[in-house]
Amino acid sequence: MKEQTLAVQRMQDYIGDHLTQDITLSELARASLFSPWYSYRLFREYLGLTPAEYIRRLRLSRGAMRLREENARIIDVVFDLGFGSVDTFTRAFYREFGLNPSDYAKEPVPIPLFIPYGAKYRELRKEQVDMSDLQTVFVQLIRKPERLCIIKRGVAAEDYFPYCEEVSCDVWGILMSMRSLCAEPVCMWLPEAYKKPHTSTYVQGVEVETDYMGIVPEGFDVIRLPEAEYLMFRGEPFREEDYCEAIRAVQHAMDGYDPTVIGYCWDDENPRIQLEPRGERGYIELRAVRRIEA
Repeated sequence: MKEQTLAVQRMQDYIGDHLTQDITLSELARASLFSPWYSYRLFREYLGLTPAEYIRRLRLSRGAMRLREENARIIDVVFDLGFGSVDTFTRAFYREFGLNPSDYAKEPVPIPLFIPYGAKYRELRKEQVDMSDLQTVFVQLIRKPERLCIIKRGVAAEDYFPYCEEVSCDVWGILMSMRSLCAEPVCMWLPEAYKKPHTSTYVQGVEVETDYMGIVPEGFDVIRLPEAEYLMFRGEPFREEDYCEAIRAVQHAMDGYDPTVIGYCWDDENPRIQLEPRGERGYIELRAVRRIEA
């Protein structure tokens, strides 16, 4: 991997570890191991934002999540995240999300949270993965209830990276701002019955109750999914830089699994589901099954 990519990643990691503190370009330069001028240039070139813009957007999104999840006081969020004053935070929050933080705290609505994707992942996904040393994959049968899923369709994408190119990675930020039945957004491969003409197989969405009466963001669709059983395939915890290997290990195990040994067959009338790769819990995918009638 290029040293420039690793330098940008080190700056992102430093920001994540020191977000509640003052962060200077000199400190980022020390983290990157390059000069301040070159560090600034690399950061902007790789991420499309200046360090100051990146820090501001990340702090605002963290602040929004605290207002939604912790019922935190605005003044506590302001000073914990280093905004200096409530007025400064309020103006920045409004510019970023189009509403005042006090209104959002009272009635959270879908907003485009900033999701900081690491620079190193652009390089990692291009590398060849050795599948000779496979990890353990755990398999569990679970049942998902009937539910609605608020989804954003792409154009022709069959997987994550083409989907992001079609709809942008900002979709995930909107989904993260919405309450979900399973506590997080989902990615899905849709069967033909759930697709619209000239739209993607791969979509991202959030599962909600069947009586959901909240806001559906502009450009999103709602589909109804039936109660169904799934096999959940879960890999071992992994280092973030090994996420490609973690995904492929689970998918390799799932492709080779025969559900008839437990009395089931694959149910391809329901979407296959992917959860966000998180190193501390292992990579997770779910594929629908139905019991074989005797």
